[in-house]
Parts: sequence; C-alpha cells; structure tokens
Amino acid sequence: MAVYALTGFSLVSLLSFGYLSWDWMKPSLVANVATDSLKKLLPPAFSRPPHIIFILTDDQGYHDVGYHGSDIQTPTLDRLAAEGVKLENYYIQPICTPSRSQLITGRYQIHTGLQHSIIRPRQPNCLPLDQVTLPQKLQEAGYSTHMVGKWHLGFYKKECLPTRRGFDTFLGSLTGNVDYYTYDNCDGPGICGYDLHEGEDVAWDQSGKYSTFLYAQRVSKILASHSPKEPIFIYVAFQAVHTPLQSPKEYIYRYRSMGNVARRKYAAMVTCMDEAVKNITWALKKYGYYDNSVIVFSTDNGGQTFSGGSNWPLRGRKGTYWEGGVRGIGFVHSPLIKRKRRTSWALVHITDWYPTLVSLARGNLSNVPGLDGYNVWPAISEGKESPRTEILHNIDPLYNHAKHGSLEDGFGIWNTAVQASIRVGEWKLLTGDPGYSDWIPPQTLTNFPGSWWNLERLTDGVRKSVWLFNITADPYERYDLSDQRPDVVRTLLMRLVHYNQTAIPVRYPAENPRAHPDFNGGAWGPWASEDDVEEWEGVGEPPKGRNKKKKCKICKLRSFFRKLNTRLMSNRI
Repeated sequence: MAVYALTGFSLVSLLSFGYLSWDWMKPSLVANVATDSLKKLLPPAFSRPPHIIFILTDDQGYHDVGYHGSDIQTPTLDRLAAEGVKLENYYIQPICTPSRSQLITGRYQIHTGLQHSIIRPRQPNCLPLDQVTLPQKLQEAGYSTHMVGKWHLGFYKKECLPTRRGFDTFLGSLTGNVDYYTYDNCDGPGICGYDLHEGEDVAWDQSGKYSTFLYAQRVSKILASHSPKEPIFIYVAFQAVHTPLQSPKEYIYRYRSMGNVARRKYAAMVTCMDEAVKNITWALKKYGYYDNSVIVFSTDNGGQTFSGGSNWPLRGRKGTYWEGGVRGIGFVHSPLIKRKRRTSWALVHITDWYPTLVSLARGNLSNVPGLDGYNVWPAISEGKESPRTEILHNIDPLYNHAKHGSLEDGFGIWNTAVQASIRVGEWKLLTGDPGYSDWIPPQTLTNFPGSWWNLERLTDGVRKSVWLFNITADPYERYDLSDQRPDVVRTLLMRLVHYNQTAIPVRYPAENPRAHPDFNGGAWGPWASEDDVEEWEGVGEPPKGRNKKKKCKICKLRSFFRKLNTRLMSNRI
C-alpha cells in the first residue's frame, strides 16, 4: 500500500463573511411565483418546450462553491442548487477544449479527434465540421440559440465560428484566455491580439468592460428582446474564473483578510461570477421565462491550484485525471423538476447534456447515431437510476508516455505507458502519467507563490503506471488497489482496448504563422480560406506597422508555472 507523508497540513478555517442579500421573491424584482395549488394543476409533461440556460464556468475548483464548504461566498449558486438538484457524481474533462467539445457534440474526445491537449490559437484546427452540434439540434426543434462567452473550439476558418455551428448570435472570445478588460491574448512573446467578437466581427467598442458583467448584461438583453412564448437556448460560457486573476476592487475588498493574494483575487472573481448568475436568474423572472426554464450549471474542469483554485479534498488539479481534475460542480435548477431540493448521486458526464437537452426540447436524436451521452433527465428530475454505468475519461496517445509503463504491465493487452483513464461502476483505472497527484488544501499561506502550500504528498508510486481505486468507497483516491485486484484491472483494461478500437486519429496540427493577429488587423480571427489545406507552407514575418508587439505578461506567468511544476514533479521543493 502506498505510504503518505503529512507535511504541515492544516485546514483553512471558514471566514465569517455574511452572504450577499437578495430577496428572490421581492415583487418589484421578479415575477410572481406560482402557488402550491397552481403547481398541482400543471400537467406532468411540459405544456411547451422549456427555455434552457446552460452556464459553464472556467477553472472553478470543486471546493470553490459555498455548499461544498468553501470560504468563498456564492449565495446565488448555493440557493439555486439547494432549490434544485445537486449533482454529486458529476464528471467533466480535465481541461477546456475537451469539456466544451463533449458538451457540444455529446461524444468522447476519441470520437472527435480532440483527445490531445487543447485547440491552440495558431493551430488550423477546430471542432470537426461533420459533427451535428447541440445548438444545431435545438435550432431544428424550433429554438432560438445564443452563445455568450468563451468558445475555445477553434476558429482558423469561418466555418468553425459559433455562428456557423448552430448559434444565432455570439458575443465572446474565440481563444482560451483573455484579459478581462482589454480582451488581449498573448500566445507567445510578441504574438498578441484582441479577442472579443460580436457575431463574426471584432467587437472593438466593448473593450474596457469587465467580461463577467458584460456577458451577464448580454444575456439580460437577449431575454428582454425575445418572447418567452418561443423557446430559447442560451449557452453562457463565462471566462471566469480562468487566469489572469482580475476582479473589480470592490469584490477583492470583501476578502481582504485572506493572506494569500492569489486566493483573494480568485475568491473575488468567483463571487463576482455568482452575482452575474443572480442577475441572469433575475432577468429570467423579470421577462417571464423562469416558470418554464431549466438552468444547468457546470464547471469545465478542476481548479488550477497554482492560481488560487481548490479541489479539496479531492486529489489532483486541472489538467490531471485524478478526481480533482475531472469531478465537477454541477446542479440543475428548474420549476419543472419533479423531485426538487435534493442531492443526486446518479452518475452523470458532460456528454449527457446533449441527448438530455435535445430530449427536453422534443428534438430528434435519430439522425445523430453513436452519441456517447445518455438522457439523464429522469435521473435528475425523478430520482431514477442513471442509464450511465461507465465513463471513458480519455485515451491520449500523444501525451508523454510514462517511463515505467509497458505492454507487459498491461497483461499483454494494453501499453500502460499510454495516458488513459476509465471508470466502470465503482471502479476507476488510470494508466500512464495521470498528472500532478497531491492533495492540496485551500491555499492559506501568504506571499504566493514565494511560499508553498501545506499539502499531503504521495511519497512512493513514482515508478507506477497503473492505479485502481474504488471511487465509491474511496472518492479521494488514497488507496490504490491495483495489486490486490488484478482481475478488476484486467477487466477495465479490456474496456480501454474496446474504446481505443473506436477512436479516430488525433487532430493536432502544427501551429501556422499566418494566424498571427498582425495579419488580421491586430485581432485573433479566421485566417484560412476554403481552398487552404492543412499542410501549410511557411510565410514571412508579420507586417510592420501600427500593431506593435506587446509585452506578454501572461506568457511570463505561464513560463513561471511551467518551471514551478517541473520542480514539483522532481520533488526539489
């Protein structure tokens, strides 16, 4: 059994901040809610397709919501979850693009070719154009579809843009992370550009507005201009709380007693996002949508512990296949739920939203065979058993192979050097290099990142390439049972072999210099024509002129964290 060393561990104490005041039932703010007697008269089936609001946050850690015992104030999320159904056996992917692609397509990464890393700004790559997307299916069902926020599914040609993939309108960024005020994004020294778009045009006029506020205001504007008699789908993909750590000062002030500067800024961003969700919910009520609406809240991956996030008490962080990287915050809030105010332990994965929401919309799924998701609405609304019994977390053949893995260690049927992870029933298997594996309590030390956190560290197992956990009994992944249960290991390896036989080739092309924003007026955007091929010839340097190279502060931070991570992995600190 693995040996664990406790290095100065201490739990963070909860802060005594009061919740933000908000009277949901105040007549001047919201529409009247149906009385209990009227609710009893409602038919068991919806009288018309529901309005669907899907809210996705970026890099919010599992611990970073009030109802998970956090020191961060999230009164809106707490109340929405408490009055709806909390999903406590809910899984996402460990990084941005994979979660978004699986949400939009209802398919595992291995079935879209996006099983390695993310789509980077200069890659000629995007969500495969042959995939029928969730908003396209909802359009077929008569929905008005709108996207607000972060896309991160590729944009190298116009056919990849949100407005070409099923959304009637779009306001947001195309790349993975931008400045919250200036919307600049640097993809390397001197490779910087503006990234805020309205439809297919660059939204230069919106610069200076804090993105969390801007996106919530846009949702309210959409609701105000639409008729609640017609079904609407709004996908709100907040940039928050991804780096850079930026928040209006008044939110930071609330956490002034937090010694850790990164945690303080991060907490402010989470609370600001929570208030934005409050404003969206208020708009649903004000404009007459709420009584026939379904609000889904989800994170996209685990929290980044280097940037103030916390997944405690789960193991690992963003970018890993430990539970801290793939178990997400999720809940559904809706007057249409039959069994409200409860916690569900039904197994749910982010691919399940595609068939679930299309079914709620009374759409047609018969022409999209091969989905990896399931309709989990009966499990959510009525408490029935989930149709899902297993999850392929991923198989990434391009990720750095583990030094100590081999085909022999995989019973001759699977090379354990390959990064992969799967859950079947109560069992979870990991092979290859699953990523950074410590248990990191909420960051409480000062002088981040000069000082390091209190953490629990695994002191052996560095030569391993296979791990097995009973996640039901051991959700924190402390007891590796791979040696005790080789029969289960072999069974799960066979499932990996099965899935791998259905995988399509990885799509991860080399970066192209033509993507440089200086070729596009200083903004990130499509650069390829329909006649271009994916094997690109080199081009010259970006044109000289008014678009001067900018200092890339984000790039310096990325470089710092890469070096810090390297030191951690080599146990030099």
